[in-house]
Amino acid sequence: MREVVIVEAVRTAVGRRNGGLAGMHAADLSAVVLGALVERTGIDPAVVDDVVWGCVGQVGDQSSNIGRYAVLAAGWPESVPGTTVNRACGSSQQALDFAAQAVMSGQQDVVVAGGVEVMSRVPLGAAKAGGTPYGPRVLARYQDFSFNQGISAELIAQKWGFDRTRLDEFSALSHQRAAAAQDRGAFEAQIVPVPVSADGATVTVDETVRRGTTVEGLAGLRPSFLEDGLIHAGSSSPISDGAAALLVTTREKARALGLTPIVSYRFGTVVGADPVLMLTGPIPATEQVLRKAGVGLAEVGAFEVNEAFAPIPLAWLAETGADPALLNPLGGAIALGHPLGASGAVLMTRLVHHMRDQGIRYGLQTMCEGGGTANATLVELAS
Repeated sequence: MREVVIVEAVRTAVGRRNGGLAGMHAADLSAVVLGALVERTGIDPAVVDDVVWGCVGQVGDQSSNIGRYAVLAAGWPESVPGTTVNRACGSSQQALDFAAQAVMSGQQDVVVAGGVEVMSRVPLGAAKAGGTPYGPRVLARYQDFSFNQGISAELIAQKWGFDRTRLDEFSALSHQRAAAAQDRGAFEAQIVPVPVSADGATVTVDETVRRGTTVEGLAGLRPSFLEDGLIHAGSSSPISDGAAALLVTTREKARALGLTPIVSYRFGTVVGADPVLMLTGPIPATEQVLRKAGVGLAEVGAFEVNEAFAPIPLAWLAETGADPALLNPLGGAIALGHPLGASGAVLMTRLVHHMRDQGIRYGLQTMCEGGGTANATLVELAS
């Protein structure tokens, strides 16, 4: 099989709910990052064999194959196809895995992977309005569990014995690390300015970081899911808007196009796990991707574990034994937002830029996902 490389990775800043990106249509926001790929690489978009685009809320503005309309909004040739993937929060990470598999197999040579979610315009849960995706057989199998991710996060906190203080400490650290990363310019090279008004105003900075967040401040927030629960708005990822895109090809094709790889794609996997606990899949996914890639945990220099809720990365840390200093070193979704269908590509963009900036050989990304699945992807700094 052919060696797959990522030659460019870009993202928008992540907008807060009803913030700077709220007025953007998902296709237009997607077009911003697609256009940036062309501008930064100099490629003719006609060479792109497919665009694989993650999106969770595929209704309203994001319905009818938003991946295809993103291509058209970007002004790319009509000959470039696009498709839309929904693996819940891991949608654009799965898009990357699908893109890598297509290139690795030889069926395609240049594929763009990424995703979008404008949650300000397509609210969380909008796709379920007026119905349920579970059906009576699923509900009967799991004793009519609500499949509420917040309740699942509460169950994980209970199972691993995390108290409110531990969760709040982790959440405050996420904001502290994200603020420090912003201050030293760690995100500047990866963020594409988004024009949002006729007077030239742009969104260039992640809007969800709350500077000065402390454990003491978080202690005053009321539980969100259970009256006596541990999870609250400050230990959950905020409603967000954003998009991200990665250009995937072979090392040989990159050379022919005059492009320098950032990382080599080493292995990707997806697993199923208990759909009641729901968010524990990153634990077996991490074990599986490392085992199949033949890479030891200690060889990995940076981990991106999506912070949908604070107990998820903490449980992952407890079970894997990874170095806490290497987990979400630039902050995670609690601080930097979680624009659902875009998040997998956003995390991978942050990861590969961090690896290049710091000379880190291996990086691993994993995402918990609704319904009890999880992706894990291992990349290696290109030599």
